[in-house]
Amino acid sequence: MQVTVIVPTYNESENIEPLVTQLLSLPVAPRVIIVDDNSPDGTGVIADRLAAECNGRVEVIHRAGKLGLGTAYIAGFKRALAGGADLICTMDADFSHSPRFIPQMVVKIEEGYDLVIGSRYVRGGGTIGCTLSRKLLSWGANALAHLLLGLQARDTTAGFRCYRREVLAKLDLDEIKASGYSFLIEMLYRVQQMGWRVGEVPIIFENRRLGRSKVSRDEITRALLTVLRLARSRVHRG
Repeated sequence: MQVTVIVPTYNESENIEPLVTQLLSLPVAPRVIIVDDNSPDGTGVIADRLAAECNGRVEVIHRAGKLGLGTAYIAGFKRALAGGADLICTMDADFSHSPRFIPQMVVKIEEGYDLVIGSRYVRGGGTIGCTLSRKLLSWGANALAHLLLGLQARDTTAGFRCYRREVLAKLDLDEIKASGYSFLIEMLYRVQQMGWRVGEVPIIFENRRLGRSKVSRDEITRALLTVLRLARSRVHRG
């Protein structure tokens, strides 16, 4: 199966080249789509060089500015689907998601799952280098999503995922209203609502090595509002 990995970037010049190098060395032989939001630090320039050097295995989508994580994923999904990808993975560019877990996610898909999440919260998973406040924030967001949305996956906010192409092809991606990290919650909610089979594999989440975290108070507020909006929709459907 053709595996494509989508990596949204904004100011990841320190990380993008070593990350792509590790991805291309994986036994599943993935292609990589970098979606860069006009990074001021030159990430897009590095991405273009990698695309030129890697014999068609790396593509770059350049966007006009910082337009949000959700729309970056959608742009990557559409390009991957058009390119014939069978499995489409998403991950952060800062090495908080290690490429070494991707083959395990692919194996899980092959067992009959439609979406596989690299999870901190299943047996064998965990975190390294995260502050107590970051852990409490993640725990609270997951608890709220489980309570109000009935999500079955343990790590509902994880961006380390692998989708079958059929899942993304049947979702109306342009109808997803959430942006930022709340996009991940809405995607999972819609996948579960459509009856697709969701699985998880344990990963170790490592706090970013270089650069600054992009989780802001605005992102947290948007995530809360997204959960409340979806919960209201769930009640109406029920």
